[in-house]
Amino acid sequence: MKLSRVGEFGLIERIRRAAPEGRGVRAGIGDDAAWLDCPGRNLLVTTDLLIEGIHFNLRWTSFYALGYKTLAVNLSDIAAMGGSPAFLTLSLGIPADFESADIEEFYRGIRSLARPAGVSIVGGDTSAAGRFFVSPALIGHSRHAPVLRSGARAGDDLYVTGTLGDSALGLKLLKQKKRPARAEKKAADFLIRRHRFPSARLGAGALLAGAGLARAMIDVSDGLLQDLGHIAKASSVGAEVWAEALPLSRAYKTIAGRQTGHALSGGEDYELLFSARPRDRAKLEKLKKRLGVPVTLIGRCLAPGRGVHVVNGGGKPAALRLAGYDHFKARS
Repeated sequence: MKLSRVGEFGLIERIRRAAPEGRGVRAGIGDDAAWLDCPGRNLLVTTDLLIEGIHFNLRWTSFYALGYKTLAVNLSDIAAMGGSPAFLTLSLGIPADFESADIEEFYRGIRSLARPAGVSIVGGDTSAAGRFFVSPALIGHSRHAPVLRSGARAGDDLYVTGTLGDSALGLKLLKQKKRPARAEKKAADFLIRRHRFPSARLGAGALLAGAGLARAMIDVSDGLLQDLGHIAKASSVGAEVWAEALPLSRAYKTIAGRQTGHALSGGEDYELLFSARPRDRAKLEKLKKRLGVPVTLIGRCLAPGRGVHVVNGGGKPAALRLAGYDHFKARS
């Protein structure tokens, strides 16, 4: 069967079923990071491939910004498990006509984020390639049990950090040839920066996991609804999102008004989506000041078989035809 029919996540599921797991694997393929046993602590390993023309375009992405984002998207996976990052290996496929200064600038972007995150670059590989590709592997750890996608239960609240849709809207602006109106320039600059320089919510993830408040967690990389679908599938629950509760930035509303398409399915926000018990609302409220980022209640988990859907302010299903990003699915 062609990959355009199987889809990215169908392929991952087939790989997961075919891949044997040995000793020490607590959680393997299918979560934000692998969870491995290590004496004295829990080891976390993640990798996110970035390919020129697929994940980034050098016409509107600097090498510095690309380096920064390379590490940020992997830090976000560690954050979604409630862990702390430690070591990075990085393999690069580099076109021969690149300048050495380009690669130095790329590494400067990585270092600008690695230092405050406590990450050391410890190895990797380089090769000539027809287009630029980046293959990082980030190793982290956690002193407590990492948070998986499979811990949500029917009746749980659903929360998200930060705001949604900024990155997707920023990318849309980058692709447009016309410049934004003067009144929209400040908002457009904010959205574009959110796309180029995402924030990995390491502190929030570690606090939520350490306090035992997040029962299931994932980072919003492929779109809120698609990533919520991953939690729903892993946890065997349904879910509903309240459209009017979605946290939208002032810049988002300046450009898109109250249209929620980018917030629901845009992707690359790298915010944390997590479930929590309703009885823990007071504890979460007390923790909010320490999280370093706003947290918004956006929905709830439902009984198995209810699917994932969006409801409007009146509680009626919203008429939406949205899907997150999938590398292989045929585009209509």
